[in-house]
Amino acid sequence: MSPGDEQGYTDYAETGQTRTRLPDPDPYGGAPRRPHRSSSRSLITVVGVVVLLIAAIAFANRGGDSPGEDEAASRNDQPKAASTAASGTKPVETRSAGVPTGFAHTEQGAQSAASNYAVALGSTGMFNKDGRHALLRLLYTTEAADRLQAPMDQAYSTELLAKMGLDAAGNPPKGDTFVSRVIPIGTTVRQYKADSAKVAVWYVGLIGMAGSGSTDPVTSSWKTWTFDLRWSDGDWKIDSQTQQNGPAPVPGDDRAATSDEISKAIDEYGGFTYAR
Repeated sequence: MSPGDEQGYTDYAETGQTRTRLPDPDPYGGAPRRPHRSSSRSLITVVGVVVLLIAAIAFANRGGDSPGEDEAASRNDQPKAASTAASGTKPVETRSAGVPTGFAHTEQGAQSAASNYAVALGSTGMFNKDGRHALLRLLYTTEAADRLQAPMDQAYSTELLAKMGLDAAGNPPKGDTFVSRVIPIGTTVRQYKADSAKVAVWYVGLIGMAGSGSTDPVTSSWKTWTFDLRWSDGDWKIDSQTQQNGPAPVPGDDRAATSDEISKAIDEYGGFTYAR
């Protein structure tokens, strides 16, 4: 569950109701797919090999000729990997309350901060009052934390917790596993100044209860979380944020895991420290 913008409205609250949707056999429509005959596969393989050989011969015959202007221009038009490739720079060396902190006062540092803050704010810790307050004081500016604490407490009400299958303290029933995770896919800087930055985090979220008697199974959603960050007290802090749905890929045809499989995965697979 994740907090909303300045009003403190919680986006994950929408998942209090369970919806089950069976995937379309073919998301693009059309007749059902039929398996290819073995002869067709053999023909495709042969054709593929021939094409590769022709391409290799053509490349070898070019020799040491210099590329023409058209070829050079074509290469210059290719997308640059720098905008999406990982930087390879370790984001931080320190943690506070289990959350990475102490990010660099740079665009890269702002992106790393936004990613890791999204993970923390999408965790199960937000469903516990003390944990939520600690995250607010750690990740937000003082003004924003003061402004958002009461609205967030109201949003994470006992009624909402009950709908999620949790008790008043945010704990799941014995034997069940409550799942709330945010997994960043990528980040982009919308705006950057000396002491402020607007960073968007595209992520997939998991939310629900894994248990034999659960009526709210774990589901996934794709969203974009945009943070307005301010450089304060030697680190990036959240001043405000907004969320929007998507972009979401076409669902695959993966078999849905059982509750036991999800519970085991949550226990076995830890999270990451995200870096830009």
